[in-house]
Amino acid sequence: MDDERIRELFDGLGPVTIRRMFGGKGIYHNGVIFALILRGELMLKGDETIASEYEAAGSRRWTYRNKRRGTEVVMPYWTVPDSALDDPDEMSAWARKAYEAGLRSET
Repeated sequence: MDDERIRELFDGLGPVTIRRMFGGKGIYHNGVIFALILRGELMLKGDETIASEYEAAGSRRWTYRNKRRGTEVVMPYWTVPDSALDDPDEMSAWARKAYEAGLRSET
C-alpha cells in the first residue's frame, strides 16, 4: 500500500506520519503509533479495552511463532475490518479507537 493511499484512509483522523519499520511501515498520528503495515496487511493498534470490538468485527490479531522458544507471541495489532476499507466514516472511527489505544499504551 503506498503512502498516498494510507494518508487517504486515515484522512478522517487527521495528518499521519509514515515510517519504514519491520520490513513494513509504522503509521503515526501526533507522534503516536496507531497502525502499521506488515507483509502488505494494514493493522490497527489494540488493547484489552477494544479487543472485543475487533473480534466482533471479524478482525484477526497479529501473532507469530517464536521458533527459538517454541512459543506463540501475541502482538497488540489487529487487522482492519474489511468493511472499513471502503467506508471513510467507519475507517475514521476505527482509526480513532486505535489512536486511543496507542495513547493508553504510552502511559
